[in-house]
Amino acid sequence: YQAGARRVYIIEEPMAAAIGAGLPVYEPTGNMVVDIGGGTTEVAIISLGGIVTSQSVRVGGNELDQAIIAFSKKEYSLMLGERTAEEIKMAIGSAFPSESEEPHAEIRGRDLVSGLPKTVVISTEEVRRAIEEPVNVIVDAVKTTLDKCPPELSGDIMDRGIALTGGGALLGNLDERLREETGMPIHLVDNPLDSVVLGTGKCVEDFDSLRQVLVPEPRH
Repeated sequence: YQAGARRVYIIEEPMAAAIGAGLPVYEPTGNMVVDIGGGTTEVAIISLGGIVTSQSVRVGGNELDQAIIAFSKKEYSLMLGERTAEEIKMAIGSAFPSESEEPHAEIRGRDLVSGLPKTVVISTEEVRRAIEEPVNVIVDAVKTTLDKCPPELSGDIMDRGIALTGGGALLGNLDERLREETGMPIHLVDNPLDSVVLGTGKCVEDFDSLRQVLVPEPRH
C-alpha cells in the first residue's frame, strides 16, 4: 500500500510453489509440495485450492552452507566463506550416496591456526555427514506432514507423489533420500528455483480463476 497499490493480496508460499510447478491445485485430489528455500522449508498438502495441512521449518539452503562451514572449522581448523561453502554444497553435496558422485573436492579457506590460506581435500561422504542434521529436519517435516494428511487424500499422494521445489531441492540425491524415507514417489519439478515466483506471476495473469487462493490483506 505504501508503494501506491490499490489492492494487496497475500499468497502462501507453498501454494505459489505448487501453482508454479503446474500442480492441479483446484482439483479435489491431494497434491503435496515441499518447497526448500534459502531460510525456510515449507511442506504443504493442497486440495480444492486450499492448504489442507502444512508445516514450516526454519531450515533451508543457508543452513546447509552453515553446517559445511562449522564442519570444516571443527575437522580441519579451516575457515570458509559462505560462497565457498555454497559452491562445495553444489559441487559435491548430497543427501544420499550414489555411484555416479564425485568422490572428492578441493576446498580453500583460511587456516585458523596460522591465519594463512590453506587448501584441503574433502570427501563427498564428509560433506554428507556435515549436512546430515539440517537434511534430517527437512525429512522429518515431510514425514510429519504426511502423518497429518487426511486419509482420503493419502491415496492421491501415494499415486501422484510429492513435488520438490525451491533452490534447496537441487541438493544432490535429496529426491532419493525422501523416496527412501517415505516410500513415496518424489518429483523434482522442472524449474525448482523459480516455482514460487512463477506461481505468483500466474496469479496476477489469471487473477479471476486463481482468486480463491489469495488472501486480501486488510488495510492498516
